[in-house]
Amino acid sequence: MVPVLKGIRVLEQGNFITGPAAGMILGDLGADVIKVERPGVGDPFRSFKGGLYSPHFQAYNRNKRSIALDTTKVDELEIFDELIRQSDVYIQNFRPGGAEKLGVGAERLRAINPKLIYCAISGFGASGPYAGRPAYDTVAQAVSGYLHLLVNPENPRVVGPAIADATTGFYAAFGVLGALHERNSTGAGRLVEVSMLEAMCHFNIDAFTHYFATGDVMGPYSRPSASQSYVLECADGKWIALHMSSPPKFWEGLAKVIERPDLFDDPRFADRVARIENHGALTAALAVEFVKRPRGEWCALLEAEDVPFAPVYHTDEVLQDPQVRHLQIETSAMHPTEGAFHSVRNPIVYDADRAALAEAPPVLDEHREEILKELRRLP
Repeated sequence: MVPVLKGIRVLEQGNFITGPAAGMILGDLGADVIKVERPGVGDPFRSFKGGLYSPHFQAYNRNKRSIALDTTKVDELEIFDELIRQSDVYIQNFRPGGAEKLGVGAERLRAINPKLIYCAISGFGASGPYAGRPAYDTVAQAVSGYLHLLVNPENPRVVGPAIADATTGFYAAFGVLGALHERNSTGAGRLVEVSMLEAMCHFNIDAFTHYFATGDVMGPYSRPSASQSYVLECADGKWIALHMSSPPKFWEGLAKVIERPDLFDDPRFADRVARIENHGALTAALAVEFVKRPRGEWCALLEAEDVPFAPVYHTDEVLQDPQVRHLQIETSAMHPTEGAFHSVRNPIVYDADRAALAEAPPVLDEHREEILKELRRLP
């Protein structure tokens, strides 16, 4: 990728996902991201499944350098402070008050470097009745109303990936980019604050807008009904997804594919409003048809009629898809001790440049000597 943030140094003291995700995005864009970690153990995600290089850690820590510092020690804090003097951005995702206990609070660091953009990520914000509570992905999804839209009411259980964690990190990166742009004209830094609760409420903006406008509270089937989306099992046990929306041509094409031109003569399915009201019944009717053929056959037939569809892939299947391969979504890099690292590239493309991944995630304290030399603390 074109290094549009070349020359920007980011000091990231992040753990788990939110802080590291923000740092990774900035690193993907070319910033020099230095990850400050606890000596001996590092980011807790390192040892999530044993060792200090777990897949969980790898996911959000590429394109970074690592140095281990104990900022409760005077000499280590001096190194940290020198890094702050030479940095443009600092990112942390401690609970409110945690940074101050470590000597890395916003007031102190911004006094050291008034141009510093200080990004603080929290669960519930820096103040308020929940500020001190622990917050993880599911907690943020739940309190923001987002989890309610994902859980099957007939079998309530948490599903899916850590959406709140990653989304909050992405919002934090956007906030930092805005502050960097402003600094070009003002020369002054900013305190950028992002909470998981606020991030997920904004990410859930469609549900809130519907409520504000109409008083309707959306549920798990509200959007699928309105957008006319379906997941259907095929004869080979594989799944296929349809997103029919409203254009009549899509429904005409689907009727032709399933050889049921009469299906949409049924008053329950005759128009968009009827199909929304009877989404469950239409899902059941389509399910009867789609179990008659294997997924590959359905894909060919649907594509020929320009019906919006996609196979519901497992992760390994995604990587073999011809469009995914064409877009070069899989990327890799070599780590000098850990070997080949594979990931997916940042989706942003500048001037058609889909450059390969620059750096594999670092091992703990991997770049200590290199960084200290840059600070002129080693010969």
